[in-house]
Amino acid sequence: MKLIFASHNAHKASEIQSILPSWIDIKTLSELNYLEEIPENEATIEGNSQFKARFVHEKFEQNCFADDTGLEISSLNGRPGVHSARYAGEQRDSNDNMNKVLEELAMMSDRSAQFKTVITLYWEGAEHQFEGIVRGQIATLKTGSEGFGYDPIFQPEGFSATFAEMTMEQKTVISHRGIAVQKLINFLSNLFEQLLII
Repeated sequence: MKLIFASHNAHKASEIQSILPSWIDIKTLSELNYLEEIPENEATIEGNSQFKARFVHEKFEQNCFADDTGLEISSLNGRPGVHSARYAGEQRDSNDNMNKVLEELAMMSDRSAQFKTVITLYWEGAEHQFEGIVRGQIATLKTGSEGFGYDPIFQPEGFSATFAEMTMEQKTVISHRGIAVQKLINFLSNLFEQLLII
């Protein structure tokens, strides 16, 4: 089963492909030689995910999925949220984004936060959404070298390590993206079983 992943992000693609069963093969936009950025101007994570999936579905007329992820911090009224990738500016620099969050939380006692991923799948013209949430807190310092984005400052609930201190295998079991992707897999597995029966 082939699916287009509506992203240029090789880190995300690698993380998602590591979770997917071998019968699901994904191709990123870069692998399809489509190098333009898809606008992310919607007001919500759900909206951005939906827009990107629709955009790619209309362009390539193939089954595809898109994801959008945001870090939502309680003390910052849910920021950076839908603006997570560009929180410190259009340069989309992860270190700049993390530094801004750490500066804003410097005097805050409540460091609780959650990561949310929403995946939108277009399958045979029908749209489906899957959500994954992991709760935790923002660390006081950046630690670890694995992962990407805000991983070095996010400690998932029940763990003393940040996502960036975990292996990809450890992270995907508990992560927001891992949860959403598992829901996607379950949906596609059911479709696959129905096709076999038919």
